[in-house]
Amino acid sequence: MINSLNEKDKKAFTLIRSRIINYGKAPSLREINEVTGGKSPRSASLVIERLIKANLISKKGREISLANTIQLSNSVNTIDIPLVGSISCGAPILAEENIETHIPVSTSLAKKGSVYFLLRATGDSMNLAGINNGDLLLIKQQQTAENGDKVVALINDEATVKIFERTADTVILRPRSTNNTHKPIILTNNCILQGVVIAVLPDDIIK
Repeated sequence: MINSLNEKDKKAFTLIRSRIINYGKAPSLREINEVTGGKSPRSASLVIERLIKANLISKKGREISLANTIQLSNSVNTIDIPLVGSISCGAPILAEENIETHIPVSTSLAKKGSVYFLLRATGDSMNLAGINNGDLLLIKQQQTAENGDKVVALINDEATVKIFERTADTVILRPRSTNNTHKPIILTNNCILQGVVIAVLPDDIIK
């Protein structure tokens, strides 16, 4: 069924499937147009009609759901994770203006029930921890961490990835680098983390 679709309809179905599985609700017509290049609500409606004819989704009133054969299929094993660009202090990480694109990631990595995002690593401050310039980092969004976790924090309006260490009075964000110009960042205990690195993905996933 899926293989018979054109590329635009495949992209739309991937988006619809991911949103329903993870959030219980289909994307809007505008969001469908964003991944298909459609220019009007009618364009997205035609995509939906083709997916219904392909027995991939069903529609009752305005509510879209996955066809029973899709809901029960073991082949549904990825979800779309947003790749976040620049982040500013005080702004939500997953604000629409921060999201560059979405990348399918296995549900064995990005588990249902948590919020994830992808962040592109810059610099060499963590190269001894296996994080190189340009790598994509799969981040689980949370504000707590254990000692030794690779974490993301916003420091001076920039996202930084470091090794987390909590002492009695401070939080220390330590680099792991062959470049000794990188120094630990020492913060108070009220440091707010953005998330924990779950996996490091190669930079050739997206260009």
